[in-house]
Amino acid sequence: MTHHIMGLSGGKDSSALAVYLRDRIPDVEYFFCDTGAELPETYEYLAKLEAYFGKRIHRLNSGRDFDHWLDVYRGALPSANMRWCTRMMKIKPLEDWIAESFGDEQVISYVAIRADEPHREGYLSTKSNIEVRYPFREDSIDKDGVFKILEDAGVGVPAYYEWRTRSGCYFCFFQRKAEWVGLAERHPDLFEKAVAYEQKADKNHGEYGMQERHFTWSPKEPLPLLIERREEILANHEAAMVRAAKKRKNLPLIEVLGAALDEDDDSAACQVCSI
Repeated sequence: MTHHIMGLSGGKDSSALAVYLRDRIPDVEYFFCDTGAELPETYEYLAKLEAYFGKRIHRLNSGRDFDHWLDVYRGALPSANMRWCTRMMKIKPLEDWIAESFGDEQVISYVAIRADEPHREGYLSTKSNIEVRYPFREDSIDKDGVFKILEDAGVGVPAYYEWRTRSGCYFCFFQRKAEWVGLAERHPDLFEKAVAYEQKADKNHGEYGMQERHFTWSPKEPLPLLIERREEILANHEAAMVRAAKKRKNLPLIEVLGAALDEDDDSAACQVCSI
């Protein structure tokens, strides 16, 4: 027997692919790897998708919270160079779920990498019974096609797209500076939690006898200093929005936002989390 699965991140691409597959593969099972540190808007959007599909999205987790894994990794917060959050809180729960649910039976996993993302790679399992497919690449669907799928279905995009273009944890280290400001404005409690983790990192290093290290979620700038530059960051962001809008007329606001944010930082986000 062959099982069909698809991961949802709470972002536009994976949501569009889920809509795209709904009538093509009616028995597909959707899953979401929940770190427990997602934005409230992400959980709201997932509930909206469940209502649209009329079926449950499997919520996968490691059975432990972020603080537990932080202790396991001796107080070292995750970073672009050490993504233990992805490995322990997303990949491992997914592989455990596949093993427990399907055993050695054939599994096809559908990944939402678009036709206009030639250099992007999704998570590739080492398990011989798991096949990965990319329907958007196979059917030449690009970013414009993704927006059309969501619009035609009446699903729309998550509310966080007003200020952030990537799904993921509220403290994700792939956030751009303008997105950190957005978090502080819309979810000040979560921003303060991110600050607390940042400040705790140095203390943890001292307690574990490690060489002093000043960890920052945003490259080379602690969050308290970043937010002091709020007006400067927002001014630069607004200017970038204007430039992006001038490059292409009638560009959807979300694409203008994405182009403007990429001026701040165009590094690729986590390929497992942000799809």
